[in-house]
Amino acid sequence: MSSSSITMDQSDTLPRHIGIVMDGNGRWAKARGKGRLDGHKQGAEVARDVVEWAKGFGVQQLSLYAFSTENWNRPKLEVRGLMSLLSILLPKTLPKMMEGGVRFRVLGDLSPLPGSAKRAVTKAMSETKHNSSMDLILCLNYGGQQEILAAARKACEWASAQEDAESAWERLGPETFRSMMWRHDLEPVDLLIRTGGERRISNFHLWDAAYAELYFTDVYWPDFSKQDLQDALIDYASRERRYGLTSEQVGK
Repeated sequence: MSSSSITMDQSDTLPRHIGIVMDGNGRWAKARGKGRLDGHKQGAEVARDVVEWAKGFGVQQLSLYAFSTENWNRPKLEVRGLMSLLSILLPKTLPKMMEGGVRFRVLGDLSPLPGSAKRAVTKAMSETKHNSSMDLILCLNYGGQQEILAAARKACEWASAQEDAESAWERLGPETFRSMMWRHDLEPVDLLIRTGGERRISNFHLWDAAYAELYFTDVYWPDFSKQDLQDALIDYASRERRYGLTSEQVGK
């Protein structure tokens, strides 16, 4: 792959599913003497662009970490602002998603969301459910630990409903357990990107992070560009994914 560009004939080296921790909105705003919500607004604009860029590169699924389960602990004014942004900007983005054939999905628990935000999310999912060019997965009130815990509860219910619970637990493997998770019908995450300079996953896609390629950049999310995304894809294409095997085994 060229170090400067990606073409559609190189799609075999592209990740099918990219997850992004969109970090740095607040620090971007602070550096400019603005409020945190201004950073989130600019970040939302970049998110819309990234959907188009990823789709243009041939990515099948893009998941964006919009609001974590821990984000409820942020200042109430900021939380209200984020929910308001969601309810205002999502309907404005809907025509573009319909035009581009983007299917909107959500990973997380929507029940605690305020009514206006929940309605906007539900409408976007309903309106785009037949689109097939690319999936946009908004990770909303999402936490990787919470997702695994929810699946563990479901596994307990499943095992107890079997004729032989002990035998059921012995049969339970990673694939069956993943089928009980919120992500059961998503592609595994191939590439996990985090902007903003931090070097941690922050409870994002914990199950799939087991073998996802990790890419960290110091660029704040509101400054993230098409070239930054392309750089991440080029870096991904240069890696050898061995899944516990040796290079010789992968090359066979």
